Amino acid sequence: MSYQLPPLIWLRAFEAAARRTSFTAAAEELQLTQAAISYQVRSLEKHLGFPLFERLPRSLRLTDMGKAYLPAVRKAFDELSATTVGLFGPKRDKSVTVRATISFAVLWLGPRLKNFRQKYPEVNIRLCTSIWAEGSSEDEMDLEIRFGDGHWSGFNVELLCHDKIIPVCSPLLEEKLEPGSDNLLHIMGSEDVWKRWFESHGPEEYDFVKGVRVDNSLTALEMAATGSGFTAVQKCFAEPYLENGRLIRPSKHELPALQSHYLLMPESQSRPKPEVIWFRDWLWAEAKAYFK
Repeated sequence: MSYQLPPLIWLRAFEAAARRTSFTAAAEELQLTQAAISYQVRSLEKHLGFPLFERLPRSLRLTDMGKAYLPAVRKAFDELSATTVGLFGPKRDKSVTVRATISFAVLWLGPRLKNFRQKYPEVNIRLCTSIWAEGSSEDEMDLEIRFGDGHWSGFNVELLCHDKIIPVCSPLLEEKLEPGSDNLLHIMGSEDVWKRWFESHGPEEYDFVKGVRVDNSLTALEMAATGSGFTAVQKCFAEPYLENGRLIRPSKHELPALQSHYLLMPESQSRPKPEVIWFRDWLWAEAKAYFK
């Protein structure tokens, strides 16, 4: 079978320049001259028949075709690197350092890590948690899972999953979920959830100042399970509590979340370790199977 592929050195120059947004930085990484990288990228563009970059005064910006082409090129190099190192590379300790928000780590990712360990028993996992994504150093992190709008500089960012918001409470709670309640649990950063919830149910005025504020979904769920009030969280976080009966849903209505979970890889990583690629692909598969 004949593959209609451009030379790999052209593709390598394109991937490095796209990741570093600079021909000069790509040249330093690949130990070539800036002129050589520029020539290889121009040759690739001529071969494909489309420009891949906009040449700016001090940097590069991918064109729409460049953006569409880059993920496939990057994935091919990642898989080739992982297979080569895995089969022929020196024996070494394999490890992946992952950081995630505490709720995602405890309620969704943590219980699934045994699946990864069964598939890759030689890989050690270091799972770090943070409440606010910007609260700690980026040093030595291979992958990070953040909740937000997907706009963070210094990372290659890809959508991991999007979920619905549902209200939950203790089965022992006798109060009703209604506007004006003072037993609502709010999660910092998502204070508008209850306002949007009640607005979606009717024209009633809602005093969204009332209630208790906590800084993560895990705390809100634990408080709700003790009967402290109602909270509204992502459905995937609530499911363990619903399954064991500690919480119930006072309404079957679901509210679209305005933000999502994203998978981040530092742009400073010239080439991810094979085990990082394995973990990334495994995580995508798990998320795809769960968030159908």
